[in-house]
Amino acid sequence: MHVFELTRALVDIESITDNEERVGNYLFDMLATLACEYDGQIEQIPVAEHRFNVFAYWGEPKVTFSTHIDTVPPFFPSREDSEYIWGRGSCDTKGIIASMIGAVRELLAEQTRDIGILLVVGEERNSVGAYAAAKTPRGSKFLINGEPTSNRLALGSKGALRYELIAHGKMAHSAYPELGDSAIEKLLDALQQIRSIQLPVDPVLGASTLNIGTITGGRAPNVIPDFAKAEIFVRLVEDGNSTRAAFAKAAEGLVEANEILTIPALRLRALDGFETAVMSYTTDIPAFGGKWGEPLLIGPGTIHVAHTSEERIAKHEILEAVQIYKNLARRLLAV
Repeated sequence: MHVFELTRALVDIESITDNEERVGNYLFDMLATLACEYDGQIEQIPVAEHRFNVFAYWGEPKVTFSTHIDTVPPFFPSREDSEYIWGRGSCDTKGIIASMIGAVRELLAEQTRDIGILLVVGEERNSVGAYAAAKTPRGSKFLINGEPTSNRLALGSKGALRYELIAHGKMAHSAYPELGDSAIEKLLDALQQIRSIQLPVDPVLGASTLNIGTITGGRAPNVIPDFAKAEIFVRLVEDGNSTRAAFAKAAEGLVEANEILTIPALRLRALDGFETAVMSYTTDIPAFGGKWGEPLLIGPGTIHVAHTSEERIAKHEILEAVQIYKNLARRLLAV
């Protein structure tokens, strides 16, 4: 199957996080054929009921290609024009899967061994598939992780810090605010202080960024609110310790500050002959914990259209990625 045809076939199988079983079975069957043809092995790594990672390998895997098979909602099917393949997951990451399988197929046809491909569930929510894989490493020395980098080797990626701020107050009639205690005003005061924090800047990764993603609270316009909540997401350029301390100080006496997720920023190696870039998003790589080898991050497509209604991937980048993945694998196998 041509890489364009495979990309569209994968896009047309809805695989929003928690619903990856159908695309997992499709990929398992495809890779099982490739394993049979070139004397390889294939298995499912259980993650949860109806959820599993797919791992195929040939020889003793020294280099493992990996990406995720889940997508964000909403699903919309593929279409194609002269330049792009469109559809949910086309660049994040079904075009990448097609490129990786294309590269593996060509490497095997050239009698290259000691390679594997690991396709995981759950990256878009909590990296549950990568965490499960980290419990069952197979001796791989290098992990080529696929995310949209416009085919440039990532020098690093930002981390993530997610907080939930909860404010409590006392209900009262809005005509007598002195009898109540506004949770929304407490939350707004805390958010203003948080917005004033000077977040860290890194010479390679750039500036940390903060997004106040949701705000909820209150009962009615004429009731002093007794509850309010906000969710905040920070893209880290460090381990998160200084940002965490600043948040605690800003929240003190006003709101509960509950840390939901922390993933430190990541720095990766460069290789001669490969264009480089820095990514502002977070990947499965920290969840692997180095158990599948030293990570490298590269893939076709731009993150700027991922998660949007205009998601698409350039056909020429898919074809370029096949050759980039082959060259990268050969380079690492020679180390």
